[in-house]
Amino acid sequence: MPLTLTPENTLPADGLVGTLIGRAWIPGNIAGPSPIVLRADGVFDLSASFATLSELLEQDNPLEAVRSTPGVLVASVEALLANTGANSDVEKPYLLAPLDLQVIKAAGVTFAASMIERVIEEQAGGNAAKAEQVRATVRSVIGDNLRAVKPGSEQAMALKALLIEQGMWSQYLEVGIGPDAEVFTKAPVLSSMGSGNLIGVHPGSQWNNPEPEIVLAVDSRGRIHGATLGNDVNLRDFEGRSALLLSKAKDNNASCAIGPFIRLFDQSFNLDAVRQCVVDLKVQGEDGFVLAGTSSMDQISRDPEDIVGQTLNSNHQYPDGFMLFLGTLFAPTEDRDNAGAGFTHKPGDQVSISSPLLGTLHNQVTGSDKAAPWTFGVSALMRNLSDRGLLSR
Repeated sequence: MPLTLTPENTLPADGLVGTLIGRAWIPGNIAGPSPIVLRADGVFDLSASFATLSELLEQDNPLEAVRSTPGVLVASVEALLANTGANSDVEKPYLLAPLDLQVIKAAGVTFAASMIERVIEEQAGGNAAKAEQVRATVRSVIGDNLRAVKPGSEQAMALKALLIEQGMWSQYLEVGIGPDAEVFTKAPVLSSMGSGNLIGVHPGSQWNNPEPEIVLAVDSRGRIHGATLGNDVNLRDFEGRSALLLSKAKDNNASCAIGPFIRLFDQSFNLDAVRQCVVDLKVQGEDGFVLAGTSSMDQISRDPEDIVGQTLNSNHQYPDGFMLFLGTLFAPTEDRDNAGAGFTHKPGDQVSISSPLLGTLHNQVTGSDKAAPWTFGVSALMRNLSDRGLLSR
C-alpha cells in the first residue's frame, strides 16, 4: 500500500524552521499548479505574485521575495500531505514535484565508490550475475578508495596512464577522475514525480536501483538558491551494456522523483550544510526485503559549485534555471534473490530518501509502462496559466 504522507514522515527534523517552497495542484474554477510556501499557519499559494517556481527563483533575492509575499492560504500542511499520492482528491490541494520550467540535469560518477560500481557494470556488460566476479577483479587493480584523487590533477592523470597500461581504463573513470564532469539531462521539463507518487522502472530491466541524491535549485545566472532530494532511478543493465543507452537507462516515464520541498538557503541552511548532508535510503519490498544505505556528501569528489559551473557557463545557458542532481555514493550490491545477483527493484517497493535538513521523499515502484502517462507538458502549463490570468502581469 502507498504510504500516507504526514508532517512527521516528510518535513525536515527542524520542522518549519527553514524556508520550504514547492508546488501544489490548486483546485478552483480553473484548477492548476501553483508555487507554494509552507508556514506555521499553513500552506500558502504564491501564484498571484509568481506564476511559476522558476519565476520565483529568478528574483534578485528569492528568500526575501517569499518572506515578503503573503500569499493565499490553501490548506494546512497536514491536509496537503494527506491528500498527496496516487489517490489524491482533485477537489482538494495536493503536492507536486517542486519545480516546473527548470531543466532537470544530473551529474554522474561524482563519488569514488559509485564510480567503481559503474566500471563494474561496464566490465560485466550489464549482466548482474557476473558483477561479483568482476568486482573482485576491478578492485584488485583499482582499489576501493579513490576519494583522495582530485579530478583533473597530475595524480589523476598518472593513475589514468597506469590503468590504461593495465587494460582497466573506463569511460566512467574518465569522468570520475578526469577534468570534465559527466552532466546529462535526466528528464524532460515538468516530467518529475513528487513525493507520494509512483516511480517507474522500465519493464525490460532486470538490474536496476534507486539513486538517492541531493538536488540543487539553480537559477539562470548560476546562483544556487536551495536544495531538495531526488531519486535518479537507474537501469544498471541498460547502461552497463552501452553508455550510449544512457538516455534509455535514465529517462523513462515516471523515472525521476524530486521533493518533497526546496529548502531555500537562509540563516538555518546554506551550501556548506549541503556539503555535509547525509542522505539515507530505505527500500521496503512487498516480499519482506529491506535495503538500507547512506550517501555522505562529504565524500563527493567534485565540489557542488564546480559541478554547477560545468553545467552553466559561456557554452550553455538555462534561461529558466535548472535542477541539478549531484550524484550518489550509494550503489547497492546486497543480494535480493540469488547469490551474486545483487539488488534490483520489484513492483511495490516503497522507497524513502531522507536527510535531516531536507525531509523525506517517498515513492512506490511500478513499471514505467504502468505509471500514469505524462500529459501535462509546457504547452499545457502555458494554457493553464493563461486561463487563470497569471500571465497578464
